[in-house]
Amino acid sequence: MSTEHPSNDSITSTTETGAPAPSDAFSLTAGADGPILLHDHHFISQMAHFNRERVPERNVHAKGGGAFGHFTVTADVSQFTRAAVFQPGAVTDTLLRFSTVAGEQGSADTVRDPRGFALKFYTSEGNYDLVGNNTPIFFIRDPMKFPHFIRSQKRLPDTGLRDNTMQWDFWTLNPESAHQVTFLFTDRGTPANWRQQHGFGSHTYMWTNAGGEKFWVKYHFLTDQGIATFSASEAAAVAAQDADFHRRDLFEHIARGDHPSWTLKVQIMPYADAAAYRFNPFDITKVWPHGDYPLIEVGRLVLDRNPENFFAQIEQAAFEPSALVPGIGISPDKMLLGRMFAYADTHRYRIGTNYLQLPVNQPKSPVNSYTFDGGMRYEHSGNSPVYSPNSFGGPVANAEAAAESGWEVDGDMVRSASTLHAEDDDFGQPGTLVRQVLTDTERVVLANNVIGHLRAGVQEPVLSRAIAYWRAVDKGLGDTIAAGVGTP
Repeated sequence: MSTEHPSNDSITSTTETGAPAPSDAFSLTAGADGPILLHDHHFISQMAHFNRERVPERNVHAKGGGAFGHFTVTADVSQFTRAAVFQPGAVTDTLLRFSTVAGEQGSADTVRDPRGFALKFYTSEGNYDLVGNNTPIFFIRDPMKFPHFIRSQKRLPDTGLRDNTMQWDFWTLNPESAHQVTFLFTDRGTPANWRQQHGFGSHTYMWTNAGGEKFWVKYHFLTDQGIATFSASEAAAVAAQDADFHRRDLFEHIARGDHPSWTLKVQIMPYADAAAYRFNPFDITKVWPHGDYPLIEVGRLVLDRNPENFFAQIEQAAFEPSALVPGIGISPDKMLLGRMFAYADTHRYRIGTNYLQLPVNQPKSPVNSYTFDGGMRYEHSGNSPVYSPNSFGGPVANAEAAAESGWEVDGDMVRSASTLHAEDDDFGQPGTLVRQVLTDTERVVLANNVIGHLRAGVQEPVLSRAIAYWRAVDKGLGDTIAAGVGTP
């Protein structure tokens, strides 16, 4: 079990009512690998407060842009899922929003940061939202840490400035971040535009076929335009000239008929494989090597229509992992389970109780719900019953049609890291990325990017800890970084 880094002179953290906090790193789950429990009030309180910290822009992914398009299925994956959106030949309208994670509305598009890749499918069975990034991994694996992580990437409370020491302090105290941080400090961390980057669902999801057979799945949207990145100096130069470079680039390309596209491929893991797989398949800080589970083509996503009004169609767009359709479900990924609550809750706060009635968020399929009244409600059911069951013809739930998919759970209620699998560790996969995936030139770029960031004011003891962090990823890389920052 990992620790929460106490020290002898630490002040005990508390809940909002002043009681000792049970944990600031682990949510309460049914067994080490089980689902998060609704009565984990400390986690719910942390996330509910976090979702309300800022008004009115998004707390994370505030700066972004997007466009409408369509997704066309080009292969047959019906043996894996019964979802209508992925049946052979299906064509579905879509909305895709790109974003940076940490910056505010006015921040520059080309800063070093992951890029959000939030995709809404307006399917015949309801909206399906796939909320991912341009990276297949993430910084943390338990949502209890999420508010703390984002605050470490934001601004100091006294100066109001971003702070590299604060960032590296969090990263090095949470070594599970190493895979994502390694990716971030290559030039993939500064994409040249939104069109020439991949998109990933990042989490593991569940697919269920018409026969009820279950599979684990990961999504990969591979750009058809080819990858293009900026060096650190190029990204800084563009930021100085045009803070909205990525937003402008996407709009102008679509306006002149140069429609960007992505090929969707998935990795499919048979349901039973998960228990004994060498890595925890639900750990978002890990990937499934393609040699274990090869990519399978599904279809093609094209963006071909710009928004008519940025505020109404992009700023008010709401994406949430809880927007699922029959044949697609969630997994024991704790970060995904936490986001199931957090995203919808932040929309209720940021946009309003009835945010799903806004045109950009409305499903194209009929809505027959018992949700009632609330601020700014304008779609309604007249004098129909507002309760269930009733004797007057109100809608009736159909459990067979919904057919929620789940997994086995058996264990004590604990706050714990997930059970380790045979090859689980925090530095193995980022080390493989450095030694086997990156070229010699890319390793030099990675080292120089890290050196530049560390030399920009990172203080001790965080600086020395950062050197140890990179030596754990790769000894040679860590030594190069140590020499570059002048640390023995």
